[in-house]
Amino acid sequence: MDKQTVTIYDVAREAAVSMATVSRVVNGNPNVKPATRKKVLEVIDRLDYRPNAVARGLASKKTTTVGVIIPDVTNVYFSSLARGIDDIAMMYKYNIILANSDENGRKEVQVLNTLMAKQVDGIIFMGNEITDDLRKEFERSKAPVVLAGSVDDTGKTPSVNIDYVAAVKEAVKNLIDRGSKRVAFVSGPMDQAINSQYRLKGYKQALAGAGIDFDESLVFETDYSYQAGQSLEPALLAANADSAFVGDDELAAGVLNGLTDAGIDVPNKFEIVTSNDTKLTELVRPKLSSITQPLYDIGAVAMRLLTKLMENDEVEENNVVLPYGLMKRQSTK
Repeated sequence: MDKQTVTIYDVAREAAVSMATVSRVVNGNPNVKPATRKKVLEVIDRLDYRPNAVARGLASKKTTTVGVIIPDVTNVYFSSLARGIDDIAMMYKYNIILANSDENGRKEVQVLNTLMAKQVDGIIFMGNEITDDLRKEFERSKAPVVLAGSVDDTGKTPSVNIDYVAAVKEAVKNLIDRGSKRVAFVSGPMDQAINSQYRLKGYKQALAGAGIDFDESLVFETDYSYQAGQSLEPALLAANADSAFVGDDELAAGVLNGLTDAGIDVPNKFEIVTSNDTKLTELVRPKLSSITQPLYDIGAVAMRLLTKLMENDEVEENNVVLPYGLMKRQSTK
């Protein structure tokens, strides 16, 4: 079949479904049975159907558009990365479509499909978890995908981040060196690899290095919100924690204010180290000590890596690790 003449009607006929169903699949509408979606996608791949007439008419098949998937637009960590992405995209004359996935696995797949339907040339994914479903979609995608500030524990997807294990290990070791005996580990959901396999690993390594036994009662799994941090105060005290490593700045601000409201003196009675060094660390009192990450650079390098992949240029390193630091402010002694 001549590629230029493949229409939605051909796809519908080949897949033995209605045109409405094909349209729903192409637009990432969730109301399609998985088996039907799979069948339609197979036909689309086989016929190389391009739903967009403009894109189909362009011999180059390029839209110079990049999709950026962000889990939470309001989270300062991700919006700082987005600035770096945006600047480099402008430099290389790519337009950006920004999509918010609400930290929801099903919505992430849906958003990814919607961006594919819009014929993007590449995708930058910022999310806290790469599920198997997402990995399958990445592999199926004709457009290259780069992770920014996210981890794929299989290492298959090109990515840009810091060494989270080493960073957390150093932050926790610092607390222990200053006399902390019971360091709490406060993080987002443990089903996210970044928490369970990277941050927690660094935490455990620091304890082991200091000859301290790992204590499950000092691990607090919550969501990334300020409210969640604020309400942890009674539990932290009940666990006899004397300090905490926190996996998100907004969460850390909540922990800090919850303790302060309860009359606990930070840092003299309780020390806190957070993980992203966003501007929130400077907005609270006492200011929060933090692992530092080159947030803008993570976004910028991820976008530059994506431009190379989209242009089929040579790429030396698919998984780029940028340097981190430790910024001591007033929430530690």
